[in-house]
Amino acid sequence: MLAILGFTMVITFMYLIMSGKLYALTALILIPILFALIGGFGTTIGPMMLNGVKAIAPTGIMLIFAILYFSIITDAGLFDPLIKRILHLVKGDPLKVTIGTAVLALCVSLDGDGATTYIIVVTAMLPLYKKLGIDPLILTAMCMLAGGIMNILPWGGPTARTITSLNLEPAQVFTPLIPVMIFGALWVLFVAWHLGKKERKRLGIIDLKHQQSIENSIGTENKNTSRPQLLWVNLILTILLMISLVMNILPLAVLFMIAFCLALIINYPKLTEQRERISKHAANALSVASMVFAAGIFTGILTGTKMVDAMAGSLVALVPHSLGPNFPLITGLTSMPFTFFMNNDSYYFGILPVLSKAAASFDISSAEMARASLLGQPVHLLSPLVPSTYLLTGMAGVDFGRHQRFTLKWAIGTVLVMLLFCILTGSVVVRM
Repeated sequence: MLAILGFTMVITFMYLIMSGKLYALTALILIPILFALIGGFGTTIGPMMLNGVKAIAPTGIMLIFAILYFSIITDAGLFDPLIKRILHLVKGDPLKVTIGTAVLALCVSLDGDGATTYIIVVTAMLPLYKKLGIDPLILTAMCMLAGGIMNILPWGGPTARTITSLNLEPAQVFTPLIPVMIFGALWVLFVAWHLGKKERKRLGIIDLKHQQSIENSIGTENKNTSRPQLLWVNLILTILLMISLVMNILPLAVLFMIAFCLALIINYPKLTEQRERISKHAANALSVASMVFAAGIFTGILTGTKMVDAMAGSLVALVPHSLGPNFPLITGLTSMPFTFFMNNDSYYFGILPVLSKAAASFDISSAEMARASLLGQPVHLLSPLVPSTYLLTGMAGVDFGRHQRFTLKWAIGTVLVMLLFCILTGSVVVRM
């Protein structure tokens, strides 16, 4: 009963936001409350919601101050030289812009942190997309597809959880996946080429005789807030922040809070200027933060009612015994819905050990199961339960439902391509 209730809740939620009938924020709060009441959890619903919000609070705080920080240094003109350089290289060609976005996202994603990748790539590329009239959905799709592949890195969250839950060595899981990730990256570049070619056909290529004037126009919109004399100061501050994030010197939320305060004081020492900057960007930060905390309520109820456990158990039970020898293949395919409907902790600590134990009876190693389970990450990042996704769509000014509809087919394609290459390289074995 709980499984049916859980699946109905998720399907209802996804239908409402993807069809545009309900705003994601309100759906994240009201839909789980409604289904919790239907399930008879009315007396315990409050603590469940609060626990979910508490669990998500550090991420929500981090996102608020990350948005404010990068908004401040963007106003100050830190990324203007980079944008001008990219614009000069792409020569007004949307195809080169989309491929450049994919390359940048793949490179920045090497740190294994989705939120950092989204902040850097969107901040650097969005003005270029606006300038050329390219659909920003392509920008969010490229960021997410690249992030889904790089999430498999050993220092990324999913792989760390997998290694821990199955008591494996990093090399057992990650090393065989290196060629798979390379092939996945090539697939992302192909998608970028395909989408860019369509945009080039729609928009054309900007006349080269206007190229210099367009490059010179970059930054003029914010000439009152630009601080070109502080370019190197802002660059050093940002590099130090990135190093601190990678080295985990302090919690991410604390690092961004400190960096934001320093950037604000350095670039806008007058109190009136500080108020203006905060007021300008507060709406965007509030929009993202409210969505994240609403997602906390959704996950709190989903977990607290044990719906997520029942959903997982029912899906595992659907696998016929005759298909047991191909548990890795099944795991690779089902990792898409599993990680979409639940968070990574629930899947990798709750479901994967069960799947691995069942596979062991067919002489299938836990390392092979671990590799297969990681392939669903490109789809997982589209889940409404992933806080960083709201950061991505919020910064790019893209509707969450539209982003899901646009990116889902490419995300599924990425998973299938990587699964196919896993089979070709022997990382996942198909047993007849």
